[in-house]
Amino acid sequence: MSTWGKNLKISIFGESHGPAIGVVIDNLPHGYKIDINEVVLQMGRRAPGKDITSTPRFEADTPVIQSGLLNNITTGAPLCALIYNKNTRSTDYNNLVRTPRPSHADYPAYLRYGGFNDIAGSGHFSGRLTAPLVFAGAICRQILSTKNIVIGAHAYEIAGIKDTPFDMADITYEKLDELSHRTAPIINPDAEKLMRESIEKARMDCDSVGGIVECAAVNMPAGIGSPMFDGVENRIASIIFGIPAVRGIEFGAGFAASKMRASEHNDPYYYDSDNIRTRTNNHGGAIGGITSGMPILFRVAFKPTASIAKQQDTIDLISKNNTKLIIKGRHDPCIVLRAIPVVESACAIALLDLLMDCNGKI
Repeated sequence: MSTWGKNLKISIFGESHGPAIGVVIDNLPHGYKIDINEVVLQMGRRAPGKDITSTPRFEADTPVIQSGLLNNITTGAPLCALIYNKNTRSTDYNNLVRTPRPSHADYPAYLRYGGFNDIAGSGHFSGRLTAPLVFAGAICRQILSTKNIVIGAHAYEIAGIKDTPFDMADITYEKLDELSHRTAPIINPDAEKLMRESIEKARMDCDSVGGIVECAAVNMPAGIGSPMFDGVENRIASIIFGIPAVRGIEFGAGFAASKMRASEHNDPYYYDSDNIRTRTNNHGGAIGGITSGMPILFRVAFKPTASIAKQQDTIDLISKNNTKLIIKGRHDPCIVLRAIPVVESACAIALLDLLMDCNGKI
């Protein structure tokens, strides 16, 4: 399935080296003014070819809107946008038809689709398909902003080097807004220097590195969500795992909670004027699948990019022999920085979908 959503439906289509990729957003709330410049800014944060830490493939990623906006106001009709692929080199992938890349979707896709899947640029499995996801998220986050809800993220960790983490109980609107407009959202400049050095070392070694993105949202109303199978965490996690290379997600204290006593992990309530808050936020803004009014906070783990230039062991699907593989093409030595706006966008789509649980309106 390349369609996601309960109330708000997004459907992503296209292949990395096809004529275009795109998205259809169905049931989008009507009557909201959209700042196209802000949409383009968010697209540019994810776009490739602008930094030595990313693939040298350059794409402008300018969305061409086909429907759903009139005078830049949402009409209620399905909003469709195309993003044309301009800079493709499909011949770089010819050898992968028979020699699948280790830890890539090549072999599972070969099995699932009987070898009919488009392998060029990884086809529909490419990280390029996150561009339409960012477009959809850029629309949703503008609608959320009318409710004073803002989302921001940063590179929590790259190659084992950690940035300054969020204060989970005290995350400001201003900080998230500032991060959500940066192309390299890293809080600590010293950490950024070390991260970039580590990425460059991996690139020069024909290798890649992974990392963790920490994302937060503030001013989400309390009482949104459902228990068990349709909670806040469920809805966010389901769309986050649509991002290629995601290997895990944790909310609040996450796996560290397993090492705590309840007296350490429990978040005491208190009144802040008429607002009910918790002094800590180990629960990450949701308890029992329902928002508490505290900042929603989660971290997403990304594996290293599978496509590296080092020689690797693989198999030949035609001759049925073991063989060696050297991958050609243009690939990211680290996807974490470009993944940050993707995580923010996925979060925005999920939060808008959750808000629409209230009679389908916000």
